[in-house]
Amino acid sequence: MRFRDRLDAGRHLAEVLRDADIGDPACVVAALPRGGVPVAFEVAEALGAPLDVLVVRKLGVPFQPELAMGAIGEGDVRVENPDVLRSAGLGSRDLEEAERRERPELERRAALYREGRSRVDVRGRRAIVVDDGIATGSSVRAACQVLRASGVARIVVAVPVASRAAVTDLRSACDQLVCLDAPDPFFAVGEWYRDFSQTTDDEVTALLRRAADNRERAQGGRGEGANASLRDEEVEVRAGDVALAGRLVVPARATGAILFAHGSGSSRHSPRNRCVAAVLQQAGLATLLLDLLTPAEEADRSNVFDVALLAGRLGDATSWLGALPELDAVPMGYFGASTGAAAALSAAAQPDSGVAAVVSRGGRPDLAGPLLPALRVPTLLIVGGRDTAVLELNREAQAELRCENELVVVPGATHLFEEAGALDAVARLARDWFLSRLATAP
Repeated sequence: MRFRDRLDAGRHLAEVLRDADIGDPACVVAALPRGGVPVAFEVAEALGAPLDVLVVRKLGVPFQPELAMGAIGEGDVRVENPDVLRSAGLGSRDLEEAERRERPELERRAALYREGRSRVDVRGRRAIVVDDGIATGSSVRAACQVLRASGVARIVVAVPVASRAAVTDLRSACDQLVCLDAPDPFFAVGEWYRDFSQTTDDEVTALLRRAADNRERAQGGRGEGANASLRDEEVEVRAGDVALAGRLVVPARATGAILFAHGSGSSRHSPRNRCVAAVLQQAGLATLLLDLLTPAEEADRSNVFDVALLAGRLGDATSWLGALPELDAVPMGYFGASTGAAAALSAAAQPDSGVAAVVSRGGRPDLAGPLLPALRVPTLLIVGGRDTAVLELNREAQAELRCENELVVVPGATHLFEEAGALDAVARLARDWFLSRLATAP
């Protein structure tokens, strides 16, 4: 089984866990950062369980770092592997020295990911440990050991894919193991994903923040607060003679609405665009993450670059969104990524587009071609400093623009903005651009 991306894998895993009745009111989903968090997010949402990160650091043998002589977790938890210590001729002082080196990094990551939220108490509860896949199993085994020492009642390890050797080895470390596929031969986790791009710290914090907000709303904690959602659901948008799948989130008292146009090989489930969307939602903006092609159309790669087709469908989606009663008369904007940016700019260039601002992330505005001089909508182009080819294309396209525009380069960032802090910078830039331009829209 191959998965589109980690979120797709999470949905498949959640379906199996739900059908197997794994989960109860006291369970907690514990994600191994960073790649396990998008998978675990879907699992936690499906089970209605709290999501937390399981920050663990292996303590490697000094002369063989991949061989774990122990592991540490939060709350001053430390476990050791007596067999490894004995065979390596090491003792408690070596373990303590390794902990002194690793403990600051563990605490830094935990603080970064939770953003001030308390960690979920696992004592006496069932913990579902989730990762994006298992090759050797050493990290998951260390996580299970830390959970045992933390007082967990039962451990379920749940992963989309793993090597057969790891599955066999880990059965003794947990109470139950759920694995969707254990292929043989097995070379790497990434070969079972079409999109296995690195999960960033920004994506981790955004998903954890969203999970916490969703759970608080479900429990009534948000009431009618500024960021409570009127709608948060999968929708179907008619565009001509096709139905397009989308994800719509409408905060209470939304002050604007942003439609996302995804790039080639991406979808409404893109963790990068969902990360940006979460920041916009927190600022009171509704978001519609839309697949501009059907699954059958995506199979033909030429459709991905059919800017006229994509722009036309984006225009239809704009009309659909504007007709919703809860978004009556609010200003709208487009957020385009990669080739989706060309569709956003082309749609915005139409005289009756009805949009007030456009933001492009790592986009290909050059593909909008002759329509660029006709654009009258304030446009922000965001490009990574190390994405040199796309940066040059954006500079050339900017020279064709006659509207209010700005090109912002995020230092050190590559095309997918996977570097620490890069995607967070994109989200802040987009948020500020939309809030300022939509506020002055007619």
